[in-house]
Amino acid sequence: MPELPEVETVRRGLEPYLTDARIEAVTLNRKDLRFPFPEGFAKALEGRTIVRVDRRAKYLLVRLDDGNTVLSHLGMSGAYRFTERDIDQPTRYYETNTARKHDHMIWSITHPTHGPLHLVYSDPRRFGFVDLFAEDQDNRYTKDLGPEPLGNEFDADMLAARFRTKAAPVKAGLLDQRVVAGLGNIYVCEALHRAHILPTVKCSALVKTNGHPKAVLEDLVLAIRKVLIEAIEAGGSTLRDFRAADGASGYFQMRFAVYDREDEPCPTPLCTGTVKRIVQSGRSTFYCPRCQKRVR
Repeated sequence: MPELPEVETVRRGLEPYLTDARIEAVTLNRKDLRFPFPEGFAKALEGRTIVRVDRRAKYLLVRLDDGNTVLSHLGMSGAYRFTERDIDQPTRYYETNTARKHDHMIWSITHPTHGPLHLVYSDPRRFGFVDLFAEDQDNRYTKDLGPEPLGNEFDADMLAARFRTKAAPVKAGLLDQRVVAGLGNIYVCEALHRAHILPTVKCSALVKTNGHPKAVLEDLVLAIRKVLIEAIEAGGSTLRDFRAADGASGYFQMRFAVYDREDEPCPTPLCTGTVKRIVQSGRSTFYCPRCQKRVR
């Protein structure tokens, strides 16, 4: 499932073509994805102008000129792509090896610079979904999310306040979207490895008795930021279905230190350990038991 870097990559690909574009028509080729499309969805969008494209955690937010917002979650296999206007010519409209039956939503738009385009949402597994809401506080998907890990609110003091009484493993704590928004399995594994913290360590072990963060928690915050920034610069990670809006694959997976590297040598300089895999809360966790330590 796409995590924060993948969704941010898609947002950056969409933004220059959607901002200031007018939505001329919306075509829905089925009544639902994971959930049904909102009632009157197509009609609500037609004639509207897109103001900007935002991201919150793993959600794309397309802001419209009437104050409404289209929220989109990519699920496991959702992808957006732009195509030429001429939809009556399948060889131009449908990319090679793209099954027509998986193109579930199409926006016909006109951009003041780029001209007429189609924005196509394809989702073979249909785990993604789209919703429409008027105010951010009415958005049940994002209203309880924690701060963005690349935002100013996210620091060691904030994390210490949330971890102080938390007995859950640190990996589970970081995956809790109410604690910090947008982190997923891949980048938590990578950040914990960079900070040399065992994924099984309790959250509270990273906090001093006076509530202040230990130095290792400062290291973890820095590692999270660096991993995410590097992943965004690399266009995200492509493991199965992820593609950017221009169809390109991400390549951060080539830099994985531990994720999906079971039984491979740890890449940390001078470390002689081997990457191991355990299961936490039903998810695979990859780590090096030699250079990732318990916190005292």
